[in-house]
Amino acid sequence: MKITALETYSVAPRWLFLAVRTDEGITGWGEPVIEGRSATVAAAVEELADYLVGTDPFRIEDHWQVLSKGGFYRGGPVLSSAVAGIDQALWDIKGKALGVPVYELLGGAVRDRMRTYSWIAGDEPSRIADHARERIEQGFDAIKMNATGRMRQLESKAELEALIGRVAAVREAIGDTNDIAIDFHGRLSPALAREACRLLEPLHPLFVEEPIVPELTADLPRICAGTTVPIATGERLYSRWDFREVLGSGMAVAQPDLSHAGGISEVRRIAAMAEAHGVALAPHCPLGPIAFAACLHVDFTSANALIQETSLGIHYNVGSDLLDYLVDASVFDFSASHIELLTGPGLGIEVDEAAVRKAAEDGPRWRNPVWRNADGSFTEW
Repeated sequence: MKITALETYSVAPRWLFLAVRTDEGITGWGEPVIEGRSATVAAAVEELADYLVGTDPFRIEDHWQVLSKGGFYRGGPVLSSAVAGIDQALWDIKGKALGVPVYELLGGAVRDRMRTYSWIAGDEPSRIADHARERIEQGFDAIKMNATGRMRQLESKAELEALIGRVAAVREAIGDTNDIAIDFHGRLSPALAREACRLLEPLHPLFVEEPIVPELTADLPRICAGTTVPIATGERLYSRWDFREVLGSGMAVAQPDLSHAGGISEVRRIAAMAEAHGVALAPHCPLGPIAFAACLHVDFTSANALIQETSLGIHYNVGSDLLDYLVDASVFDFSASHIELLTGPGLGIEVDEAAVRKAAEDGPRWRNPVWRNADGSFTEW
């Protein structure tokens, strides 16, 4: 079998799909994307295609090594995301060709179903208590929320009380048997992160996600040591070498993104590294159905997998949602906040190529917001 072509499709709401074609008629699907920079990643995929076309798709690890390291300059979100989508598609091809799910090729499942969580509200939460109740009624037993909007280096008592009030409203709405994860999106300074985490302790969040930006990783041990709240991070770390710097910080949950951090191959290695540090795995995935399926296969084979993010109904998914590009959406049916093992070959999903092609005719140019403080200065979105 040989690879004959790589084709990318920009589709709503902000996703990039990749089809890797073969001369035996098997197509593998991947999701190589940086949200807001999909055209840049598509260009990287096109460059990497020069090497891949004509090669054997079964040589997944060799391809990963060459694509990641063979260009001399390596790493970073653009290259790692391009490699990630290609890697997903190659695993999909191999599973389909052999007639088995990808998790069987990774050593077999260690669980029968995977716990998931869903998002509530938006970047600046409102009506959050009602939205949290809706998610619980839909069958989820864990939700994630943004607790803040724009944040300065140090904040007022009123702003901190508003933060706690939002989380407290959700806790009251969903009770103590359901879980709340809190995403700070890197919006806090290290000093503010330490204060916010301390104030959140009585509300017992499942974890606090990305309190600081990755550039400030050196401050993560002090944040972890100063709170009982579990700290999660990793969506903007792109390799096992990036994670090597943080896994010993005292963090509780590693969150590599299967569409950014080198795909199934690399995240499986990151999961094993995290396990060796006593760190749980919760892959980041506010993306589409291909990335979600890839995450689940890693979850199914990782003993330390804790919970899986899903973008179903997320506020970004305007115009299209997680299930809209699948022939059979029932593969992602949720029951008691869990998804059963995917039993189909490859990634276990059938992409509706006609729907993808039609959506790509008017592909989106999504860009993330640029936020500014009241004084006009830039602040983290």
